Amino acid sequence: MDLTESSPAQRTGLLNAIADELTAAADELVPQAMAETGLAEARLRGELKRTVVQLRLFADVCAEGEFLDVRIDEADPGFVLGPRPDLRRFNLPVGPVLVFAASNFPFAFSVAGGDTASALAAGCPVILKAHPGHPRLSALTAEKVRGALLRAGLPAETFEVVFDQEDGVRLLRDDRIAAAAFTGSFEIGRMLAGIAAGRERPIPFYGELGSVNPVVVTPAALAERADEVASGFVAGVSGSAGQLCTKPGFLFLPDGHGLARTLGSAADAVPGHPLLHEGIAAAYTERRAAVLAAPGVAVLAEGAVEAAPDGWCRATPTLVEVGLDDLLKQRSALLDEAFGPLSIVVRYDPDRPDLLMDAIGRLFPGALTATVHSAAGENNEWLRRLVALLRERVGRLLFNGWPTGVAVTPAMQHGGPYPATTAPATTSVGTAAIQRFLRPVTFQNCPPELLPPALRDDNPWRVPQRRSAAGASVNWGNPVS
Repeated sequence: MDLTESSPAQRTGLLNAIADELTAAADELVPQAMAETGLAEARLRGELKRTVVQLRLFADVCAEGEFLDVRIDEADPGFVLGPRPDLRRFNLPVGPVLVFAASNFPFAFSVAGGDTASALAAGCPVILKAHPGHPRLSALTAEKVRGALLRAGLPAETFEVVFDQEDGVRLLRDDRIAAAAFTGSFEIGRMLAGIAAGRERPIPFYGELGSVNPVVVTPAALAERADEVASGFVAGVSGSAGQLCTKPGFLFLPDGHGLARTLGSAADAVPGHPLLHEGIAAAYTERRAAVLAAPGVAVLAEGAVEAAPDGWCRATPTLVEVGLDDLLKQRSALLDEAFGPLSIVVRYDPDRPDLLMDAIGRLFPGALTATVHSAAGENNEWLRRLVALLRERVGRLLFNGWPTGVAVTPAMQHGGPYPATTAPATTSVGTAAIQRFLRPVTFQNCPPELLPPALRDDNPWRVPQRRSAAGASVNWGNPVS
């Protein structure tokens, strides 16, 4: 059986089989992940659970069949614009997908992560470029996926893993690859996106390139719960040593906020946490130094990056503060993402909110998230304008919370305008992620015996079919009550 021709029910079985394999192997997978990433056992077990949940979520998506988006227009000699042929449209898998795994989520955005799950659910074979930060875990996870393929009766070549960077680039240029997905740095993502676009037959490249995720706190919210804002912010910056694409990178507080000492003390109390690998440690050290050296920067918590006896490079949080004017003047030094436990507090004049609005519009063209902290019942023209501004620049707009922690649910949007991603209309988390790897095709006046199962009148796959009956067009615009 070929995955591209498999039924939704067969794909459901495959995804559940992968979830079963990973669950059964948890005590083998988690220690290996700990050894290669330095992440804590509780964090990794939670992430493995998330990975299993998203596999089962896509299994349900397949079982429901709505992702095929079947539309059938019956032949209609009385169609208002002239005779209409029989038209039948549904979504096909685009073909083999190349997935570049991420380092910071060794389960959820790696071998059996969301990109792999959504591509397999769409019916696409997957070739995965493993991340060099956890090669043994990648090989072990791939072994479990292949075991599930065998259980589901699918050929082994449905899923392959490569480890060499040159192999990943070569495959991206291969004409048989129909789409690619990537989570990682801006520089590498831009380079790969250029290769995908420069092919003789360009392909879609779904790249998540990072984000600084601004947070705006109104004066009323600060007056209502200043300590809660401070503790939540420090937790968001320091969690997993700030190695999260949704870490809050900028916190906008009103002048005179009075939280400098509170923020500094909370950050100083956070113990050192390993950075994922030497490359991240080097890049973070360089980025941190550039921020600390920028004119106008005041240190709230200096933090540190230190080599530990156990071989890991450990980091503690660095928090700095600047005024809004200094942020604008030093934008070249301050705006780039710092992938690690560093964030910037920005003071703004609450009596001149338009200056903040203008700065956000100029400095943040695209981000995965933005957050607004407002007081209970707060509702004014400036706040509504701020919300309208931010929603144009992000994929997820949060209120009175923190962006770390991405729920795996149908309504989740994990993507955003460039430079956060290369494809702002798509998501890499949630059920809509499957749409990246589907392509619509219409069959016109196709003989019944040649129709794909999803488009047949007897509907052997039992998938939802949206029908436009003959004669219905004369009532368009005049719905029957």
